[in-house]
Amino acid sequence: MAGGLTRAARGAALIDHAWIPLWLGASLLAIFATGLMPLYSTRTLGVAWEMWSSGQFIVPYSNGEPYSHKVPLLFWLIHVGWTVTGVGDGWPRVLEVLTGLAVLLFAQRLARVLWRDEPGVARLTPWLLAAFSYAFLFALQIMYEMLLCACVLAAMNALVSRDLAKRPAFAWFAVAVAAGLMTKGPVMLLHVAFPFLLGPWWHPWARRHRGHWYAAGGLALLAAVGVLLAWAFAAGQAGGEAYRNELFFMQTTGRMVDSFDHARPWWWYASVLPMLALPWILWPRAWQATVIALRSGGSPGLRFVTCWLLPVGIAFSLVSGKQAYYLLPEAAAAAMLLAAGFARLGARGRIAPRLASAWPLAAALAAGAVALWQLPRWVAQGRVESVWYIDLAGASPGFAFAGLVLAACAVLPARNDASAVRRVSTASILAVTLVYVLFSQTLWPRFDLRPAARHLAGLEAAGVPVAHLDIYQNQFRFLGRLTKPITAFLPHEGDDWAAAHPDGRVIRYVPTLAAEDVRHAELVQPFRSDWLIIERADGWLARRRGETEPPAATPAQLYPPDYWPYRAFETAPAR
Repeated sequence: MAGGLTRAARGAALIDHAWIPLWLGASLLAIFATGLMPLYSTRTLGVAWEMWSSGQFIVPYSNGEPYSHKVPLLFWLIHVGWTVTGVGDGWPRVLEVLTGLAVLLFAQRLARVLWRDEPGVARLTPWLLAAFSYAFLFALQIMYEMLLCACVLAAMNALVSRDLAKRPAFAWFAVAVAAGLMTKGPVMLLHVAFPFLLGPWWHPWARRHRGHWYAAGGLALLAAVGVLLAWAFAAGQAGGEAYRNELFFMQTTGRMVDSFDHARPWWWYASVLPMLALPWILWPRAWQATVIALRSGGSPGLRFVTCWLLPVGIAFSLVSGKQAYYLLPEAAAAAMLLAAGFARLGARGRIAPRLASAWPLAAALAAGAVALWQLPRWVAQGRVESVWYIDLAGASPGFAFAGLVLAACAVLPARNDASAVRRVSTASILAVTLVYVLFSQTLWPRFDLRPAARHLAGLEAAGVPVAHLDIYQNQFRFLGRLTKPITAFLPHEGDDWAAAHPDGRVIRYVPTLAAEDVRHAELVQPFRSDWLIIERADGWLARRRGETEPPAATPAQLYPPDYWPYRAFETAPAR
């Protein structure tokens, strides 16, 4: 019998930890399904490559200018990998996947300490957190949010240490906060300040030793800020006065008080909360679990989550600049809250099928599957004219069956709440992964900037100057391994540059591709909802002035070469 119990225990442990291979497999498949996504991943790697190729590792640079928007920890981690693997996009992708795994492990450990007497909370937390669809999407972008999430959760783990009855690990708290500050700047303090300031309300040791808590924690925060300031002063001296002013003022005060970027009203986060809560918002049992958790009394875990979610949500709502992914670190708190509710519901025994069934989620998946199946017919009938849906129809029927299978999985009966959570989480993760694969098979050419970047690399090697007639976000730098800046103008400002550089090239965008564009272009490719065109500066300027200009000497390179919109133009195939 003992051997049988041991095998049963091992089987249960394997099931509880099945989220690890599920996460690794799904995220690796999704993140390598396409090239680098503009503008998030291309911009990040553009800065990392510019630092690497120039040998300037203190000040981040973007398109030849000091880049005050970000601090350098993520770039340094990319550089560490490049010293081993060489420059490429493989290591940064693996780094993002491993960072996401660290976030899940940190969240599980935090739940294990906070709900020491309820081990079910820690077992369910990574399942719930991994399934947040929006968080999964951003875990696959080479950007700063996942690393920030890991730093925030590491700081929270340092505060709880191994036992709430004992002294926190303040030294590790300082290290984690410093790492967060070096990942995304002072915004790190908003994520950790309130659980620390309200510590005596949720932390038993802090309640008994208030003075020690605030003194040691305050010193840890000062030490962490000191690390950021030490880098900032060194970078400010190296980057010049303008960079120093932006670094110390604009990128913090400017975003908080009167944002010059992503300014939105105070209620905006409430409007995007349903999107952030997918898929759990589509499961009635998750609503019930949330209510049960909130009614569970003043446990340290619930008090901690309250000190984290509520004041941080209010603080970010008052900050002028807002983006949905700014709240990604708080997804871990939401997952723990849900896990606590499910653990208490699970203690009640078997659940009724009508409650376990995630029928709204299943209905959404089924509706999506039916739409994918019908999409080619709607396109053929002319009922759908959007290029996005026309592109999507090229492979959509093959994914419809998978969507129906996942919908069926969401409504299968479950033995208990834990198995229901695992089933819904698995279905959600696989659904988002399938979306990534479908995107890679159909829509990716509208985001793939590699053809343009390769062309620009050839122009740079030939010494041809290039101007970008729109806001430039360094999206070609890494893809083309460019080493020189690209001059950027707004579309109406490039005349003088074109007149001074008649043999140069301009990069411009048009919402609708015309035969005239194709005749004079060197390269044409779709980009998002527009068309990206590279052509000679003198030809562009002549047509802009209404002058007659002969077509290009050689046919335009069209990417993808067999893309259906090109059938409207009589041009030679791409070289």
